Amino acid sequence: MRLIHSVTELRAALAGEAKTAFVPTMGNLHAGHIALVEQARAVGRPVVASIFVNPLQFGAGEDFQRYPRTLEADCERLEAAGCDIVFAPDANEMYPEPQTFHVQPPLADELCGAFRPGHFSGVATVVLKLFNMVRPATAIFGKKDYQQLFILKGLARQFNLPIRILEAETTRAADGLALSSRNGYLSAAEREEAPRLIRLLREAAARVAAGERDFTDIERAAGVELAAHGWRVDYFSARDQATLLPPTPESHELVILAAAHLGGTRLIDNIEVCVN
Repeated sequence: MRLIHSVTELRAALAGEAKTAFVPTMGNLHAGHIALVEQARAVGRPVVASIFVNPLQFGAGEDFQRYPRTLEADCERLEAAGCDIVFAPDANEMYPEPQTFHVQPPLADELCGAFRPGHFSGVATVVLKLFNMVRPATAIFGKKDYQQLFILKGLARQFNLPIRILEAETTRAADGLALSSRNGYLSAAEREEAPRLIRLLREAAARVAAGERDFTDIERAAGVELAAHGWRVDYFSARDQATLLPPTPESHELVILAAAHLGGTRLIDNIEVCVN
């Protein structure tokens, strides 16, 4: 496995490769990231994983400075998983000029975007740059960041990028908690409480699947229970999978998404549900 830090070296290493599979990350890898790499190996080679903590997607007061940087351990895990190239640029390599063009995606102010202004512009900007640097045939993203996946699929379509975007199911701990690099911020008591989020999402999905269409009541009930157990809720919302807008009477494939703070840690999760 090669560790590469510059775009020039990366492009030289990938010259002539037509089936590159790409997994963008911010590092501090867990089993969910490794599952993405394993999926990438099944669809293309070489497999490239990037590690870059992107300042553009962090807002004021967020955890950019304390976000764990664990490059050596990450490289060991990636090599064991069969990754071929790790691209780990620094900020100057990614953003060589003081003024950076920003991508402004649709729906960037909905859901997570309403609570993290500028976040999805930062995500879309860095991913577009990484796509241009790596030039993969395929890129793999997890469903845990459902809104991000939705926006990046739109990015590939609207910029006519010759890249197939694949989605991977959320990797979970035995108690259902979605794996996240930020789970390490949780105290022992918070970690025990954290699976409540997916339990409530599953309960909400069961109500919807059983025919309930009063989404406001479903969302309110979940928010009340979370708040009663010490969570600070950003949103708990049913949306149409195809648009990420509120469901209409014609909506049959839905996703219920949630974001809430437990102590100092913001957790997100979602569950898909189909209705007749």
